[in-house]
Amino acid sequence: MDANAMQPDDSPALRQLYADFKAQHLNPLWTQTGDLMPRHPRPKAQAHVWKWSDLYPLAKASGDLVPVGRGGERRAIGLANPGLGGAAYVSPTLWCAIQYLGPKETAPEHRHSQNAFRFVVEGEGVWTVVNGDPVRMSRGDFLLTPGWNFHGHHNETDQPMAWIDGLDIPFSYQNDVGFFEFGSDRVTDYATPNFSRGERLWCHPGLRPLSQLQNTVSSPIGAYRWEYTDAALTQQLLLEEEGYPATVEQGHAAVRYVNPTTGGDVMPTIRAEFHRLRAGTETPTRREVGSTVFQVFEGKGAVVMGGETTKVEKGDIFVIPSWVAWSLQAETEFDLFRFSDAPIMERLHFDRTQIEPAE
Repeated sequence: MDANAMQPDDSPALRQLYADFKAQHLNPLWTQTGDLMPRHPRPKAQAHVWKWSDLYPLAKASGDLVPVGRGGERRAIGLANPGLGGAAYVSPTLWCAIQYLGPKETAPEHRHSQNAFRFVVEGEGVWTVVNGDPVRMSRGDFLLTPGWNFHGHHNETDQPMAWIDGLDIPFSYQNDVGFFEFGSDRVTDYATPNFSRGERLWCHPGLRPLSQLQNTVSSPIGAYRWEYTDAALTQQLLLEEEGYPATVEQGHAAVRYVNPTTGGDVMPTIRAEFHRLRAGTETPTRREVGSTVFQVFEGKGAVVMGGETTKVEKGDIFVIPSWVAWSLQAETEFDLFRFSDAPIMERLHFDRTQIEPAE
């Protein structure tokens, strides 16, 4: 449709009308329909790749220069999407940061309305304490801090550790739902158990404790351990080799982290998954409403976003904005952690996916 179609002819009276609109804080729909209601999503956010080889040295430098403690709270460096005007948002709904904790350091406890998680691409020796429950953080683990849970971190080793944080900060900020409260200046429990109390209660396959029959908004599991994720993906590909329908696509195994009380997403605003591609696998090109972020956990490959191919490897992070065409290509076996705002889009019935037919 012609953007100028059905527009009134310019005249002194029309200009006065528009001036009167402005004086009364009004804005007519007919001058902005193309921006407010486009034929398909036109995201301001840009598809972008951050290289772990760039991120980690900067995080380490911040560890040498910036203290962690009350006030600053966290040594977390937000990934700022180049299309969003400098805000530390990886997308309009999601935050992603690299957090760095030095040897023997403690990040004090606090809580906030925003839902949060951690994913560990390398390292160990840090415990996050969530509502008084110490949770070990190790390579490949996916760890939850749902909204309004007190949490702090402590490093018990002589080595630093870095991981990524994911939160729904932009969504909560835009909608004015955020609250924040300080907790202990240290952490409430310095114990270092292999398994948290939440895991001991909940992490037994197919079994639910009768003491906990009430469904919860977010998952009660503090840590989803790498050994179980790895085993699930391995078995999917083995079953595929045996001729059984176990993978989402040929050569593409995937799992979703779920809330065991509902079978749904781990938190109300964030979906988390893990994907493994056999060497040589290419996924179909797809478009999805909503934002997705990937971090490469292991292996080498490429991501194609908006027709542009970028090679990625361990630790690299990339964001796919709403309705940008994307696909993955595995050079070696290719492991990727993924999180998205899909629960928001699905709950509001804005979700839509388009998969392009193979050529």
